[in-house]
Amino acid sequence: MKRWRRAWREGGMAALASAGPPRLDRLSDGQFAALEKELALGPAVCGWEDQRWTPAGIRALIARRFRLDCLPAAVWRLMHRHGWSWQCPARRALGRDEGAMGLWKKDVWQQVE
Repeated sequence: MKRWRRAWREGGMAALASAGPPRLDRLSDGQFAALEKELALGPAVCGWEDQRWTPAGIRALIARRFRLDCLPAAVWRLMHRHGWSWQCPARRALGRDEGAMGLWKKDVWQQVE
């Protein structure tokens, strides 16, 4: 039998009332402020070769800094709750010459069109 049916039979409407979120944030506001300062330094300063933060990287940083273990999905929810969003970097070649690209668009592309 489903849990909610048993709860309804045993306690009525009051038994179905929400008990709140299943789990509160494990980081306090002060700890999250310290985490934001570390995140602002960038992944390279914190020991990662990649130039973007991932939930797994933030999870490792939380574990190292605050000795708390949490799932990457919980890290994502924590960051989202505090106003952080997922960002995808623009994919551009490292050796791209913006000046040459501008000239090409202005001269060559107009002739191709």
